[in-house]
Amino acid sequence: MASTEDMSRFERQRQERLAQIRQLGVEPYGNRYDGVEGAEDIKSRYKDDDESQEVVCAGRVVLLRDIGKLIFMTLRDSSGTIQIGLSKSKLGKQWSLAKLVELGDIIGASGQLGKTKTGEITIWVDSLRLLSKSLLHPPEKFHGLADIDLRYRQRYVDLWANPEVMERFKKRVAIIATIRSFLRDKGFIEVETPMMQSVAGGAAAKPFVTHHNSLDMDLFLRIAPELFLKRLLVGGMEKVFEINRNFRNEGLSRQHNPEFTMLELYQAYADYNVMMDLTEELISACVEKYRPDKQVEFGEIKIDYSRPWRRATYAELLKEHSGCVIDDVTAIRVKARELGIDEVKMDDSVVISKVFDLVVGDNLVNPMFVMDYPAALCPLTRRKKDNPKYAERFELYIAGMELANAYTELNDPAVQEENFKIQLRGQEESMATMDRDFITALKYGMPPAGGLGIGIDRLVMVLTGATSIRDVVLFPLLKPAP
Repeated sequence: MASTEDMSRFERQRQERLAQIRQLGVEPYGNRYDGVEGAEDIKSRYKDDDESQEVVCAGRVVLLRDIGKLIFMTLRDSSGTIQIGLSKSKLGKQWSLAKLVELGDIIGASGQLGKTKTGEITIWVDSLRLLSKSLLHPPEKFHGLADIDLRYRQRYVDLWANPEVMERFKKRVAIIATIRSFLRDKGFIEVETPMMQSVAGGAAAKPFVTHHNSLDMDLFLRIAPELFLKRLLVGGMEKVFEINRNFRNEGLSRQHNPEFTMLELYQAYADYNVMMDLTEELISACVEKYRPDKQVEFGEIKIDYSRPWRRATYAELLKEHSGCVIDDVTAIRVKARELGIDEVKMDDSVVISKVFDLVVGDNLVNPMFVMDYPAALCPLTRRKKDNPKYAERFELYIAGMELANAYTELNDPAVQEENFKIQLRGQEESMATMDRDFITALKYGMPPAGGLGIGIDRLVMVLTGATSIRDVVLFPLLKPAP
């Protein structure tokens, strides 16, 4: 990277170019520019036998070769790149402007589509327009590992400096669109529920707190939309989904961002088995469209999405990977100590959960449905009729990450109220508030239902091979720059 002194020199040089451009009577920050086509669209319609293909393009200059009376530039737009050729004889008075264009500038150009002697599709420019003068020199090695933090902070540079980044985020948009289309075809309707809530509920997580001045009351950025979506089931919306932000005031890691995107849906008259089938079908639809070979390189591992996906109980997997039977709490506590867990003051269910997370999770590379969690870990979930110690819940793991969580939902208001009381024990006083309106809603009658949540950011990670959540969030939360 250039030193601060060099960067200042580069910027001074660009300021000088800016003054020269203005002396030509050219406005360096242009206005509307009509008729622009995408670079890839222009190249795709090129015909060798057509010498009258007039085109208009616009983009950022990412390559520039000045060979005297001829200048070649490569422009990049959101679709890709295209080469333009500028000659002194053809541009006339605009040649002076062409000689002042630099890397990073945004220009518009129109002319005839053709090819160079080497066979590269090129626009031979007869009209040039400067649309935005760049005053900072483009980073030469922006893609380097040493600049990874800078890439997140300056995503506006990362997107055009590294084409694979632009492609990943375009794929993210396409994946979300595919999910929406899939669910609508299944009869689900998309809704929006409150981001600011007077009671933090729907999941066990620490919320962000804000204050409403006019009402003089604290509000919470939502940690989950669950309780509002279930209210819609009570109201008669039998298939609902929402794709939106959740906020959890917790740590940062390669798998966690405090602000994240979640798909949450509910289907009346369904259960967690229906949700399992739906999850596999939905994600497989994305795989078919964006990873048709069903293989994804994810760091040092390879994910195989071939169906059917394995389904195993929590107890089976705990025994398989730790050697412990789930009912043998003594053996599990011994295992916990071997793993460095200070389990003495922990509830049995918490110890089991921590051991499971350490010994099982990382081993689940290919899609795996983990079913039938200990009921103590699932206060919002219906218990299994044949064994009430376990809840009708599954989590989907891919690449060692929990990607989806689903329940057969509770709809008994008395049981739900009691579970809320248990869940609120030990919480901070300011947040230990029960959502009594939700209990009221249940008393009117909520149909039996299955519920599902899928982390969109993590889904995009495992479909694109991005091993950090920051690589699939346009503007991840970061510490202030030093």
